[in-house]
Amino acid sequence: MQGNEMEHRPLARYGVVAQAFHWATAILVLVAFIYGPGGSEQRVYAPAGDFDRQLHETLGLCVFALVLMRILWRMVDTQPEPPAVPRWMGIAAKAVQWTLYLLLFALPLTSITGAWLEGHPLTLLAGVKIPPLLGLSHDVGATIAHIHTWLGDAILWLAGFHALAALFHHFVLKDGVLVSMLPRWFALRRTNER
Repeated sequence: MQGNEMEHRPLARYGVVAQAFHWATAILVLVAFIYGPGGSEQRVYAPAGDFDRQLHETLGLCVFALVLMRILWRMVDTQPEPPAVPRWMGIAAKAVQWTLYLLLFALPLTSITGAWLEGHPLTLLAGVKIPPLLGLSHDVGATIAHIHTWLGDAILWLAGFHALAALFHHFVLKDGVLVSMLPRWFALRRTNER
């Protein structure tokens, strides 16, 4: 697309609900990562880390519920047309997007499954406990818990790459991709707007 055509093209944005889902998910994932106790089973379930673990597990369930609602909303919501980019870039963007969705489902599911197979209840804030609904298989649970840790690292790396790509679109390609996911009140504009 020529520079003049892009300047006159109306800026398409995601709707307020889609933006809220996007940013709420990003914030919850980041806070859950920060408060993830990590480490050995003894460390994760040590009494000293109860609050962090409970917050982490509560946020994980919130992310899971939010992603379900986000996908349902995506099925009925109108989305802006993606910018004209090389084919490889469009494929890469879709691959990152769907991998992020997959990780957003896999993270809470591996956490819950790993904990239950190890024999631990899911413990949420305010002391709400969901007892194991799966039979005890400690070694399998420990393996799934390790996978959960790797997936947690992977989603942060991929989300970071996603953010860098949005900045690349904004400052190099100047195509409005970043702005399309920002609220209207946010002052950032496409870099080629006058």
